[in-house]
Amino acid sequence: MSTQNSRIKILFILPSLKAGGAERVISFVSQNLDKTKFESVLVVLGTKETALYKIEGIDVHFLNRPRLRKAIRPLFNIINAQKPDIVLGSIAHVNRILTIFRPYFKSTLFVGREASLNGIISKYTVNKGFKYHRLYKNYHKNLDLIVCQSHEMAENVKKRFRISEEKISVINNPISSNLPLRSLPINANEPRELITIGRLSLEKGHKRIMETLSKLEVPYRYTIIGDGDQKEQLIALADELNISDKIRWIEYTDNVSKYLSESDLFLQGSFVEGFPNALLESCVIGTPVLAFRAPGGTQEIVAHNTNGYLAENEDDYLAYLNKALSQQWNAKKIKNSVVGKFNSDVILMRYETTFEHLIANQRSQ
Repeated sequence: MSTQNSRIKILFILPSLKAGGAERVISFVSQNLDKTKFESVLVVLGTKETALYKIEGIDVHFLNRPRLRKAIRPLFNIINAQKPDIVLGSIAHVNRILTIFRPYFKSTLFVGREASLNGIISKYTVNKGFKYHRLYKNYHKNLDLIVCQSHEMAENVKKRFRISEEKISVINNPISSNLPLRSLPINANEPRELITIGRLSLEKGHKRIMETLSKLEVPYRYTIIGDGDQKEQLIALADELNISDKIRWIEYTDNVSKYLSESDLFLQGSFVEGFPNALLESCVIGTPVLAFRAPGGTQEIVAHNTNGYLAENEDDYLAYLNKALSQQWNAKKIKNSVVGKFNSDVILMRYETTFEHLIANQRSQ
């Protein structure tokens, strides 16, 4: 695979390049695979105007379709024109459509990356968009490989959809930014600086964080970075709990590391997670984290009493919150707890090895 013509050609499919976990991870992976072995092409269903992630060094196609149903034909056409060895879908509704295409492209392998835990995330969301035929509810069986962000997600897919272990690969999200270790001491001054970064949606559990904070007796300021359909309800809840004056709302920032490094503790309230990038970044910067124990990848990142705490319930959360804010943390130790496991070289190598094994298996059949 040392020559241009022998490289493995991969089409990465994203709904958009707006802020989001899948968008960030897939755009990073597509740009950073070994270019002597792989040829990456990024296909974005949305528009260039809404893109927040810069793409360099690879071919990018914007289909300019705001909805997936309007992108089905153009997506089919671009796969037909590009003739890739592998097509990788980034989230469930894209993966469903790819399984429809699969019979038409016999020499192409179709890979689906799971972004959440099916069956659990559905308790907190309502699908108001494209309605899929019942035959595609278990689309996983029609994929050549499923990439899961965590071991718990892999178990969920395997048991829920009766998928064999050979068709599942666990690849965590990478540390995709060169984030500097914080220079500010942790827990040095009052008020304590607390932060949460993420979509303002029901499954993210902002409500139970705020209810816990209303019981916190030490002075604090709470920064919430993100936007979503729960924002108005959360603002109303803050008024009801009399903590509005302690909350700073920021819809979006391209300087997340600044806010993380200025915070004493990262708070996560999620009921379910894929593989929480913001929580991982907090650890990389050296800021400890407090999260609820929940299905997904959180437990693979949080090392109890090393880089933060995992709480079982809200009473537990308040106890750990007080404990975390009263102890001295070692920022370098927090960073080291995640860098070895999730650095970009390690994760990119897993993707590369996975793709190479897929092609080798196909050619041996």
